[in-house]
Amino acid sequence: MSYWEARPLSQARKIGALRSWICAFMASPLIASHAHADDTSFFGQSIAWFNPNKAATDTTAPDATPYTVTFNVAGGERSIRSAVEGASNLESLKQQAPAGASGLIRRAFADRDRILAALYTEARYAGKVTITVAGRSPNDPAAFEVVNAARQTGPVPVTVFVEPGPVFKFGVVHLLDASGRRPIPITLTSKQMGLVTGEAAHSTDVTDAERIIVSALREDGHPFARIVSKDVVADHATKTLNVTFLVEAGPVATFGAFTVSGAQRLRPGFVEERIDIQPGEPYSPRRLARLRKRLAEFESIASVRLREADQLDANGQLPIHVDVTERDPRYVGFGAKYSTTEGSVGNVFWGHRNLFGGGETLRIDGQASWFGSKPQAVPDADPLGYKVSATFVKPGIYTPVDDLVAQGAVLREVTNAYVRDATTFLGGVRHRFNDKLTMQVSLDLEQSRVQDAIGTKDYSIAGVPVDVAYDTTDNLFDPSKGIRLNATFEPFAHLGDGGAGPLMMKGSLSAYHALDEDKRFILAGRVAAGSVTGANLFDIPAQRRFYVGGGGSLRGFDYQSASPRDAQGNIIGGLSFFTASAEARIRITDSIGIVPFFDMGSASASETPDLGNLRYAAGIGLRYYTSLGPIRFDFAVPLNPRDGDSRYGFYISLGQAF
Repeated sequence: MSYWEARPLSQARKIGALRSWICAFMASPLIASHAHADDTSFFGQSIAWFNPNKAATDTTAPDATPYTVTFNVAGGERSIRSAVEGASNLESLKQQAPAGASGLIRRAFADRDRILAALYTEARYAGKVTITVAGRSPNDPAAFEVVNAARQTGPVPVTVFVEPGPVFKFGVVHLLDASGRRPIPITLTSKQMGLVTGEAAHSTDVTDAERIIVSALREDGHPFARIVSKDVVADHATKTLNVTFLVEAGPVATFGAFTVSGAQRLRPGFVEERIDIQPGEPYSPRRLARLRKRLAEFESIASVRLREADQLDANGQLPIHVDVTERDPRYVGFGAKYSTTEGSVGNVFWGHRNLFGGGETLRIDGQASWFGSKPQAVPDADPLGYKVSATFVKPGIYTPVDDLVAQGAVLREVTNAYVRDATTFLGGVRHRFNDKLTMQVSLDLEQSRVQDAIGTKDYSIAGVPVDVAYDTTDNLFDPSKGIRLNATFEPFAHLGDGGAGPLMMKGSLSAYHALDEDKRFILAGRVAAGSVTGANLFDIPAQRRFYVGGGGSLRGFDYQSASPRDAQGNIIGGLSFFTASAEARIRITDSIGIVPFFDMGSASASETPDLGNLRYAAGIGLRYYTSLGPIRFDFAVPLNPRDGDSRYGFYISLGQAF
């Protein structure tokens, strides 16, 4: 009985046919003698074969030929078997029977190259693939007759036998100039390329190295860098894969003129004024990426496309065209959140993204809240709260990196510690030092009436907060890497009182790290602390003290409950606080995730946090991922509750906890 096989190349054929086979697989322009490997798109197609979202193209045929498929993989390695079955159309399309005997034979015949490509991704370049259909090789002239006979008695048996062969390691890696075949002047190590001598030679590493090489050359100022071809040779005697890249670096360039299109509602010059790259500066893709990100941060701009010219201008510079797409200027929306420890909040809002044509934004919010129970410190207070606010931002008030920010609000705030009726205003200038670091200096004004356990008091407060933010994360609502640092320093005083007044300091640091390339396993952590100095506890207005407990700080505990209390057990707040949280964000599917978490923290009556009095909680969360961000469902229980503490907390809101 004859079998159709893809056999390992012999040592004698290594330099000839083997080079042709492997080079053709890697999309080299060399002509290959191995069947089907001379298709220059073969490598790209082989990578696409492993896309989990690939759609089946076969449809139910009128002359359907059902079949069964059995895989026998020598050695029994799970990763090899998974790669083979994942690449096989015989496996993925077995519920869609092909048309007639010819359809089944074609499907079996095509699976050879697919499975070989899967073996290459596992660094197996000497594997054998043997496929039989009804006991015959697909290229056996009698196969059609045998399959037609077999289909009369039921599904046609198909067997795939795979001998993976040994693991090949990377050998010598060369980067040569395509014209003179001399080493190119680039400081890129084998480790940086992912082609380390002695490590398993996965075929996907070679294609990744192409991207890395081109990116490195572009960062060195070569905008037209490209890989002309590559020479990939598998040496069966040494079980190594030797790779030579032929590279065309192209000329070193500087930035040329920037032109802009697509800005229709924005005033002329708005985008141009915010392009901080000057003609003559060295070309850098990173500078362009930062520019794109900065422009896209304006609410009036939906997308930014940067198009590099395909040749240098007469001055040897590279022109760049900026194509922007604007958002609809007006929008409306709503939001809501709920927790068992702090009640319900609903919010509706209206906004304008380009109020006067200069990217000015205005947002008006109307919020209603229901505390859910009687406030502990003011038990006869109405639990209904509200807030009506307007926020205005004008970009580029002094320079393109200075923004005017202002917010005014009328509110009623109901908490366990106090009830506040207030009118507030916060206005200042935000300066952007770079894409990561910003600072804002503001004037903070408040006129309020506050009821707490002590009584009712009116306050007129003025402060000068200084806010610093440093952010290297990759996503505003669901980050997978980077850090966020926020710090506030605010001296404030009661108008009409003598003295300099207290100083409030607080800050938080969050860090995020994805454990895999698909960002399905993310570790997230946050620590926060604060202190008020320069005044006694009861000289500080209740709304300016620190509180811990609830969904924003210590899940599982009642709102503000991990805070100092008076002799009657009323929550009075503290002069300092400390909190910390850790989460493991695990995506089960593209839209569903689970999040086990641990929180700790407390507020203290002293100016420094009392770390010996911390409260602890743990829980599990569910995330439903949407285009707007994840919807959060968290359930937490206190680990060291005290008398009167809640037994659990349940929270629903939009966005991650931090």
